Amino acid sequence: MSARQRSRGHCAFCGRDLSSAGMAKHLAACPVRKEAIVKADQAQREREALYHLQVQDAWAGDYWLQLEMNGTGRLRHLDEYLRAIWLECCGHMSRFSIGGWSGEEIGKDRMAKDVFRVGDEITHIYDFGTSSETMIKVVAKRNGKPFGKHPIHLVARNEQPEARCSKCEQQAVWLCLECVYELEESGLLCEQHAKPHPHEEYGGLTPVVNSPRVGMCGYEGPAEPPY
Repeated sequence: MSARQRSRGHCAFCGRDLSSAGMAKHLAACPVRKEAIVKADQAQREREALYHLQVQDAWAGDYWLQLEMNGTGRLRHLDEYLRAIWLECCGHMSRFSIGGWSGEEIGKDRMAKDVFRVGDEITHIYDFGTSSETMIKVVAKRNGKPFGKHPIHLVARNEQPEARCSKCEQQAVWLCLECVYELEESGLLCEQHAKPHPHEEYGGLTPVVNSPRVGMCGYEGPAEPPY
């Protein structure tokens, strides 16, 4: 998918449908989110710095997350979250850095409050062979109590990008990597056209899920948030 296209997603608080850039602005003013903040502040938890993160695949702008992370959370928690919702396939190594591949590495045991500054962009790289690169922008900071017991809270996410079957234009649910790499075709297939598809050279068909890592290495999903 073209990086110039931007998919839309829904606010986890009020359900409003917006693009990633629009969502970041909306969350700052969302009245339902403000009500959730008031409710969270009544819980028996410690107040701390909380960071709004805009997370986007570096190559395909259709895939994005809006997260709120506790300041006492560590970067390893963010690494685990990204692996669970987007990336994990074969237990590959990963790293955080400022400036990409050649930038300064940031240790995963560091707390968010010691690393994040509003306006900063941090790169996360998973798999140093068939790599997935994720850009993490610190959009805002607030002081208060977290929404829940976990160090990261999902506040918005892109909807499944549209993918059309190469045979009939229906919604695709499978991807044939042999078609992609050997025949230079899209490889996208609906349920009906996947059943008789003969290619098995690349391990058969791969499910199309809401992740930028579809079709890479051994990734098959499930592309769901861990909590």
